Amino acid sequence: MKLNQNLQTVKVSVVFPAYNEVEVLENTVQKVIEYLEKYTDSYEIIIAEDGSTDGTSKLAADLTKKNPRIKHIHGTNRLGRGIALRDSFRKSKGETLVYMDLDLATDLDHLKELITAINIESFDLATGSRLLSESEVDRSWTRHIASSSYNLMVRLLLSSKIKDHQCGFKSFRRGALLYLLNEVEASHWFWDTEILVRANLKGYKIKEIPVLWKSGKETKVKLLEDSLNMFWQALSLWWKIKIRK
Repeated sequence: MKLNQNLQTVKVSVVFPAYNEVEVLENTVQKVIEYLEKYTDSYEIIIAEDGSTDGTSKLAADLTKKNPRIKHIHGTNRLGRGIALRDSFRKSKGETLVYMDLDLATDLDHLKELITAINIESFDLATGSRLLSESEVDRSWTRHIASSSYNLMVRLLLSSKIKDHQCGFKSFRRGALLYLLNEVEASHWFWDTEILVRANLKGYKIKEIPVLWKSGKETKVKLLEDSLNMFWQALSLWWKIKIRK
């Protein structure tokens, strides 16, 4: 299916997955707009709002009225972060597609690197990485160990070359991502991992960027529950691509 064939394209689309983010939404969107306007006037902001219940939906709708570059894609029910990202990317107009978490855990100064990797260096995907030696990361040892263990398991099980699959700071060449979206089945947190694993298996060029990263005060990731869930999804993906093929 051809998408957006009649719509004017922009250089960059930035997508924010949003679930109950009313406290940080407006400030983060404004910061990213100010940053983008330093070097491009061809961009759009998409708020991929996933069935919020705290007023995020109303605030997102209000922001679109103030700035025509801001789009709001509303989900009546919460379907998952991966679904919200998928639907928003398919409705985007950007040549380079970006997504980042609204808590701005990854320092915004890395945004230009993320975009440059695609539109100048000709990578298909780029991702922030908290597990490169050059990265500076502020988070608890519990979460560091859980993340390192999970990513090691993914590399061994799914033949991935990526150090950090789950950093919420990624960019994509439009054609590459839209192709991958036809295969990715994950609906929530595992979406990041599946995108990178499938891209790696197809031989896409992926750049990992060392980042300055600071954990948000109220992460929505439930360490034990979500880690176990992603472990089982990794096993399921292993079965599909390694055994069943």
